[in-house]
Amino acid sequence: MSGPESAAEPNPLLSQLSALHQFRVYVDVALVVVVLVLTNLIAHFTAPGGGVATVPVVAVGLLALLRFNGLGWAELGLGRDHWKPGAAYALAATALVATVIAVGVLLPPTRPMFMNHRYATMSSALVASMIIIPLQTVIPEELAFRGALHAALHRAWGFRGVAVAGSLLFGFWHIATSLGLTSSNVGFTRLLGGGIVGTLAGVTLAVIATGAAGFAFSWLRRRSGSLIAPIALHWSLNGLGALAAAVVWHLSS
Repeated sequence: MSGPESAAEPNPLLSQLSALHQFRVYVDVALVVVVLVLTNLIAHFTAPGGGVATVPVVAVGLLALLRFNGLGWAELGLGRDHWKPGAAYALAATALVATVIAVGVLLPPTRPMFMNHRYATMSSALVASMIIIPLQTVIPEELAFRGALHAALHRAWGFRGVAVAGSLLFGFWHIATSLGLTSSNVGFTRLLGGGIVGTLAGVTLAVIATGAAGFAFSWLRRRSGSLIAPIALHWSLNGLGALAAAVVWHLSS
């Protein structure tokens, strides 16, 4: 019997193709997450310097994999049409962070929070800010998280998935790097103390702070459509923070 009801029945082949496509979407998410977890372990718990090349190579590899699986450059945050708004948001974000950091350096109560022993001299801060931080931290992490992970999560669950899962994963990504937070920063040592309790408090604070930062980076990525904006904000927080640390050490000497 033919009629409107039979015409409305879904095509079995189309349903199977749709299910297969959805399965591949979830596989891409799982693959990106597993690769990021393994990369973090290799970078921080293997031979010294393991993360120098590991994170950048993996970030580029994840982008290439998702591009091969059909995601466009715009979905990955690398579309040319979004360079201009990305640059505009980048300038605004950098100016805002620079203002906040300047105020923090000038105010005596917050000044110790910038006293990181790794950037006790201006030369070390400049090298870190202009070379190490952009090439080993900011750009690779943004390519991996706001590029590959953002695109995979957004295709699976929209921006809600990016905001929740992406932010949490970015916070957890910083557990290893925050293990020495209270021992390397004068302000955090005074605030949180030392020993195991201080270390755990430092890790918890770092995960919360970087998770919140991850949400801000993702929001900028969505708002501007480009990786330029989150890269600029990420560098401002890390790079300008390193320079501010050197300035504070100089003022305190």
